[in-house]
Amino acid sequence: MRSPLAHAALLHVGPVPITAPVIVTWGIVAVLGLGGMALTSRLSLIPSSRQAALELIVEAVDSQIRDTMRVEPGPYRAFIGTLFLFIFTANWSMLVPGIEPPTASLETDAALAGLVFLAVIWFGIRAGGVRGYLASFAAPNPVMIPLNFIESLTRSFSLLVRLFGNVMSGVFVIGIVLSLAGLLVPIPLMALDLLTGAVQAYIFAVLAMVFIAQVVGEAKPAATIANEGTNP
Repeated sequence: MRSPLAHAALLHVGPVPITAPVIVTWGIVAVLGLGGMALTSRLSLIPSSRQAALELIVEAVDSQIRDTMRVEPGPYRAFIGTLFLFIFTANWSMLVPGIEPPTASLETDAALAGLVFLAVIWFGIRAGGVRGYLASFAAPNPVMIPLNFIESLTRSFSLLVRLFGNVMSGVFVIGIVLSLAGLLVPIPLMALDLLTGAVQAYIFAVLAMVFIAQVVGEAKPAATIANEGTNP
């Protein structure tokens, strides 16, 4: 019996199997990419209603970054905004008949958590250099190095588990109710699942900001201390 968490390969690219979540993910990336280019192709100093709506979304992302990370949003806007938009769109892709959200796939959520893990390293090195980033693992004292390293792994794993658990549970519940009760009964559950999908996208993005802000805040002082130690 095949596990409900497994996905059959629809085709192969060489030895690599391509499953339905992968194809849906490619479709979402294409829609967001092409849609972004189309919506930003004719920007002007006097904004149209479309441009005003886009600027409102960007300002909302910037405001959330300022409130959460206490930094200027410029360096983080593209990553955080794209992360939120992708997860939001992926969670709501269930509105398309026959489509299962790719975030209900363990592999997709693992990839998203991996991106946050790499982003934490990137922004940490960008803030304090390689020395400052590595020195941050010794805060508040070198005894904490193993625990801080484990924490950097477990917090990314927690992102994976939280997103996968919430999205997959919604898909399972709707599928069971649909099979038992008919077509119209699951509609309230679908509405609740859409709300949950939006909330999960927001939580995922906020937690990514918290993790990045933490390592940036620790890497800068660690870099200063390391430089003072090498320059008496």
